[in-house]
Amino acid sequence: MARPESLDQLLKRVRACTVCAAHLPFAPQPVVRAKATARLMIVGQAPGMRVQETGIPWNDPSGDRLRDWLQLTREEFYDESQIAIIPTGFCYPGKGKSGDSPPRPECAPLWHPLLRAALPKVELTLLVGSYAQAYYLGKRSKGSLSDTVRAYAEYLPEFFPLPHPSPRNRLWLRQRPWFDTEVLPALRERVTPVLKHLR
Repeated sequence: MARPESLDQLLKRVRACTVCAAHLPFAPQPVVRAKATARLMIVGQAPGMRVQETGIPWNDPSGDRLRDWLQLTREEFYDESQIAIIPTGFCYPGKGKSGDSPPRPECAPLWHPLLRAALPKVELTLLVGSYAQAYYLGKRSKGSLSDTVRAYAEYLPEFFPLPHPSPRNRLWLRQRPWFDTEVLPALRERVTPVLKHLR
């Protein structure tokens, strides 16, 4: 009987993936970080141009805001032994009509079930943005991202939906003060015990 594939072997396959190469503006460069001990999983949308250039996920102003939401230093955020960073689409999808194009649809159904199965210690998954929420919550999502985020308690303890922390969403955040007063304190209250081994 064949030995089950290890996470390291799976990650090698993910990073060598070329399934959607014909649809990408650059050669595939899947961006993913994880170790089998990770307790928190962050699912965003797809790498931006800055991440494409550096190979480091959330290495941009969106990442700065996300770390502020979580009250984590860069060192803590990039500790793969505690935090798995697995986007909905693994490669930079190129520019669209307004901002980056959506994540390629091939990635999540192909790789996410395998990766989640290889991460048995994950206690909480942050679903950052509408693409992550659409994939993981499906019909459980509300009529809008705002409604889904505000109903975060319905998806606990497995998932915590969040808006994307992009600078483009400054107006969204200003218009929804409840995000700062209700959602962020609840997020930090959930994340802190999950990552207690970081501190």
